[in-house]
Amino acid sequence: MREGSLARLPNPVIVVPGIIATYLRDQYPIPSELIWTLMSKNYERAALHPDDLAASVANQAATYEAIQPARVVPDQLYEIAYSELINELRHNLSLTSDRPVPVYPFGYDWRQPLEVVQAELAAFVREVARRTSLLRHYHQDGYAADSQVNLIGHSMGGLVIAGYLSQFGDEKRVQKVVTLATPFQGSFEAVIKVTTGTANLGTTPPSSREREAARMTPGLYYLMPSFAEGLTVAPGLPNSLFDPGLWQTTIIDTIAEYIRLHGLDPDRAKADRRAAAAKIFADMLRMARQHRTNVERLDLGKAGLTAKSWLCVVGVDATTRVRLEVVKNGQEPEFAFRTADRMDEWGKPPPADPKLTGDGTVPFAGAVPPFLPYQSLVCVTPSDYGYWEIGDVALTEVGGFHGILPNMNMLHRMIVRFFADLPDTRKNTWGRPPPGVTEAQWDPPLKLSPP
Repeated sequence: MREGSLARLPNPVIVVPGIIATYLRDQYPIPSELIWTLMSKNYERAALHPDDLAASVANQAATYEAIQPARVVPDQLYEIAYSELINELRHNLSLTSDRPVPVYPFGYDWRQPLEVVQAELAAFVREVARRTSLLRHYHQDGYAADSQVNLIGHSMGGLVIAGYLSQFGDEKRVQKVVTLATPFQGSFEAVIKVTTGTANLGTTPPSSREREAARMTPGLYYLMPSFAEGLTVAPGLPNSLFDPGLWQTTIIDTIAEYIRLHGLDPDRAKADRRAAAAKIFADMLRMARQHRTNVERLDLGKAGLTAKSWLCVVGVDATTRVRLEVVKNGQEPEFAFRTADRMDEWGKPPPADPKLTGDGTVPFAGAVPPFLPYQSLVCVTPSDYGYWEIGDVALTEVGGFHGILPNMNMLHRMIVRFFADLPDTRKNTWGRPPPGVTEAQWDPPLKLSPP
């Protein structure tokens, strides 16, 4: 509580989006050109340089594009997923129009290693704090003496936040966190994306053309599943998807061919290209594994937070891939993708195990954060959309429940209550306890009404 204010102003808010949900712009042409948007994607210009990627992954540095000269930078967030959330928070957190509560979108280059993104978020948090201290009403409220922010992360954005707190939490700049549908322990959809190029990871229908680009995108590997539930591996194979030995060798072949086409040395021997490809692939998995370990070991206390500082919203009751079997094809590992591994379908009896559910992209087991008490999770379902949200319900047919979950009006009200410490006077925010937790055991970070 800042001194001199009976009811402190809510902290400024930063919204961190999910993977592929930030436009990318090439600033080299005059005028600059968007190369990745909600409706159009230029895979060739977004592809990363193999030689630079090898050095960047090894050194946790940003990597640049294969087609040069260029300067690709993040642009705006996908409006279909985040504009309603941001505008609602700006309006409902502000008591009067002349005393606005800033809500900033944080667009980032989702292709990069998350350690790079986290450092950029740390700088952005400091920038937002300085900008907010220049607002007269925040200056009068003594904000400069206690300049913290609140964070919202959707999907991979929550992983960025958790990694940021693990890496920079000792700066004590965050008061509260909200995560929505975050794969803290990964998603099987990331495996499908790397393997085939098709998966339910975005707000647009997938395309097999994404396969080569996916295999050369470090950010995607941070979404690999690390939970044991649902993963069955043939005897003699590694039991971790962060181990290159559990993957089909065609992925290395693809990267090797990419090196041949875009590498700096066109005369490089085939064996050398393949060795370089194997190292790039192993390094991307290694970095992602280390990041997952850091997230699993996140110490909230060192970041100045408690379990009551974190509202973790998990989507359930949508058809989600909850199982994956890795078999042997000769000595080669092979993923057995089956329709039957997608569970919790509408109109069918619920699965015997209530944890075999998810939000359409992230299985429930992958959404559970190891650093929070299980009984604190808040579950929401597609049925939590209100009567007047018919348009958003229709969007689930395109982007899936996972992709458009930030549009849910009830969640907007819940987040406002959480950030502003408001009571549930209208009884219009609700949720459900996680599977296996009774109403009496449920301990979310704010009081919620029954659904």
